Amino acid sequence: MPVEMEVARVLASDTQDLHFVELREVGSSGAAPSRTFPIVIGHAEASAVRRRLLGEASPRPQTHDLLGDVIHTLGFEIQCIEITELHEHTFFARLCLRSSSDPQHRVDVDARPSDAIALGAASQVPIFVDEGVLAVACPPDEPA
Repeated sequence: MPVEMEVARVLASDTQDLHFVELREVGSSGAAPSRTFPIVIGHAEASAVRRRLLGEASPRPQTHDLLGDVIHTLGFEIQCIEITELHEHTFFARLCLRSSSDPQHRVDVDARPSDAIALGAASQVPIFVDEGVLAVACPPDEPA
């Protein structure tokens, strides 16, 4: 069962070429803390996510702006982002696109999570993470 997550923060290192997007569980019960986990992303993707979350326009369209425009021009909208797998420290995701003219028509496109999140950030597209991925990315605390 997929779990809805949201971007908690984007972290960039000033001393290394390491950038992260941290996802946090949406609406977890008060008894249990929200599960969070980081995904390592590139500098361009970190900048795109941050810029799109803040609603900042760039002087010229960037790659994620271009792809979003192409999706829209082809008559689709991003319905959700699904992070489906974690294999050898690499996350796998897909963009779930829905036809604007026929909401029953859905197309799934494989994507890097960082690109999918950057695309969805501007329009607050929901992010879902497979429970199996969360079990590996957020293992329960071990007893002391």
